[in-house]
Amino acid sequence: MSGTEPRALEKRRSGRPPVGEPLLDRAFRILRSFASDGESLSVQTLATRAGLPKSTALRIALQLVQLGALERRDDGQFVIGLQLLEIASLAPRGHGLRATALPVMEDLHHVTRQHILLAVREGDEGVLVERLSASDATAVKYRVGGRIPLDETGIGIALLAHAPVDVRHRCLAGAAEPARLRQLLAMTRREGMCALSGPNPMPGGPAVISTVAAPILDHRGEALGAISLVAPGENGAQVANRVAIRTASLAIARAMRTPEPVRRARPPAGRRSAAR
Repeated sequence: MSGTEPRALEKRRSGRPPVGEPLLDRAFRILRSFASDGESLSVQTLATRAGLPKSTALRIALQLVQLGALERRDDGQFVIGLQLLEIASLAPRGHGLRATALPVMEDLHHVTRQHILLAVREGDEGVLVERLSASDATAVKYRVGGRIPLDETGIGIALLAHAPVDVRHRCLAGAAEPARLRQLLAMTRREGMCALSGPNPMPGGPAVISTVAAPILDHRGEALGAISLVAPGENGAQVANRVAIRTASLAIARAMRTPEPVRRARPPAGRRSAAR
């Protein structure tokens, strides 16, 4: 960047957005302000969460309403629009994997009656693309579409174990317990799964929860995604669940690699075979 160009990442003291920041960046900051299912936000809340002046937040939000990315309710608050759902459903890394994994996840969910999660990696975070939950299962922190830290969760560690080296280095550098994280990453690469127990971050549930997670690998050994089982107590990481989640990850990986069967065209009616 030359000395005459604006400093794109520097905010002014007035609270205005960064000088030269592209409109799309500000629009995505508006969209990322929504943090929970069905959440509706006022213009002021959008502005505060996105770090934008209220007038700018309103202008961009109204443009997003015109595009169908947001909807505005009668009370003036904004909600996520259906157009985003339609576009997101075309994402091959999320929904393509989800379509293949869902039958396996349903079988696992039916047997365990616990949370079954499916996630993919995006940069230095995971994104939850599906979650099957029983009505009486312990509450979990992350929603479908939500971001998951790669260094703090079982499914995140399963993704991190097969992430590029630079991603692993950044996550290890920022980890609260890098030595433990290294052990879990080594376990995942060695055994094809990881298991861990820890304090429950959600109030009102069991004090301890367990996670068993496994990466879903392609033929090159790169992670297409990861699957995990979350259960209450330390017994959630027992051998049976480890075997189940490892088997499920292999089944999904095999299904992802299996090409569609080639159908041979039938010869036209009346044509005789040359061979007798």
